[in-house]
Amino acid sequence: MTKGQRIVKKLIVLAAGALLAAAAATPAFAAEEGAALPNAGTDLGDQASLQRGAKLYMNYCSGCHSLKYLRYSRMAEDLGLSEDDVQANLNFIGAKPGEQVRVAMTEADGTQFFGKMPPDLSVIARVRGSNWISAYLKSFYLDEARPVGWNNTVFPNASMPNPLWEMQGLQHAEFGAADAGGERPVEKLVLAQPGSQTPAQFDQTVRDITAFLEYAGEPAALKRQSMGVWVVLFLAFFTFLAWLLKKEYWRDVH
Repeated sequence: MTKGQRIVKKLIVLAAGALLAAAAATPAFAAEEGAALPNAGTDLGDQASLQRGAKLYMNYCSGCHSLKYLRYSRMAEDLGLSEDDVQANLNFIGAKPGEQVRVAMTEADGTQFFGKMPPDLSVIARVRGSNWISAYLKSFYLDEARPVGWNNTVFPNASMPNPLWEMQGLQHAEFGAADAGGERPVEKLVLAQPGSQTPAQFDQTVRDITAFLEYAGEPAALKRQSMGVWVVLFLAFFTFLAWLLKKEYWRDVH
């Protein structure tokens, strides 16, 4: 083996080792991040859930959080709604059907109210994951020490009030013993004042909003999944034809 061949072989070995290390590390990191979060239970095939999620999001979230990668017309097409339905019931800022879901709040107002402009949530499900969104929406509790009067166990010290408190009710935190740094971790949340929905109903509300945000992160997923079945069937049929062709070609050889 020449010197050049040895160098190439060494580089290949190093590259393979790096890839294997990355592949081994990624699942462990993902498991660590999502280990404590319950499954959101979303189903993108449930169109009724997506429609309810769109209604809830537009009524309770769209005042602060935009979806700049989603258009009203696309929402109507994907969720089985007419453009008139969307314009009349889900468009509160007078945007045209082909425009993106924006907010009326200006950046200056957002900074004044919350310390910074609330983020766009178009791809929050792809960045954080559906389990994170679901857990976050359920984990608000009253905290007089915070500027807006609320805190969150999943995202501590978030500058955001609980937009769903009327449905969920008011939660209080029970704290454990102080750690070495003097911080008292939240051990559990207690529903001190029930909301307009039962816990089961509120779970469904959160599931619907989470499903809608999951859809908003990749609208093409609905069509991609439905087309996937036909693609698999086509490949299976093509494989069968290829097998018949191979059998015919090799008949005389055998």
